[in-house]
This record gives sequence, structure tokens and C-alpha cells, in this order.
Amino acid sequence: MSMQQRIEQSLAVLKPEHLQVLDESHMHSRGLETHFKAVLVSEQFDGLNSVKRHQKVYATLGELMGQFHALALHTYTPQEWEKIGAAPASPTCAGGSKH
Repeated sequence: MSMQQRIEQSLAVLKPEHLQVLDESHMHSRGLETHFKAVLVSEQFDGLNSVKRHQKVYATLGELMGQFHALALHTYTPQEWEKIGAAPASPTCAGGSKH
């Protein structure tokens, strides 16, 4: 099972209405399965600020968090997602270059 699939499987516990996990390792210089982006829409984020939402995701992932380098999180309630409809694009890598 790939790291991407393991992240998706773990985040399913949050009963997301929308879940997209992208492996963005190719945009960085640290190797394979190191950088991920997760777009997560869940009722469980209702009433939580972004820090609390991220803490909930980190707690859900548990020990998996130590098995990759970075996770860009985009967390929304269903109402927020209905208005926005898409997560922002990821920036290009700012560090870790081998040059």
C-alpha cells in the first residue's frame, strides 16, 4: 500500500464528504512519497479554527506523520467547501534544493 493510500485510509475516520490526497513529491527534492497535499471536507471541522482542524488531522494520522516530510492541509466544512469549491494550488518548493 502506498503512503498516499495509507493517508487516505487513516483520514476516512473523519467521515469526509470530500477527500483528496495528492503526492506532490515530484515538486520537491527529498525523494519519493515525501510531500503530500490533503483536501478534506468534514462536518467534524464545524466550529473549529484552522489550528484545531489541523491538530485533529495530525492526531488522526498519528504515527504516519513521522513517515513523510510534509503535509499541506486544506480543511473545510461542507458549507465552506460549497462556497469555495477548490483548494488553492501548491506553491513551488522553497527549500531543500540539491543545487
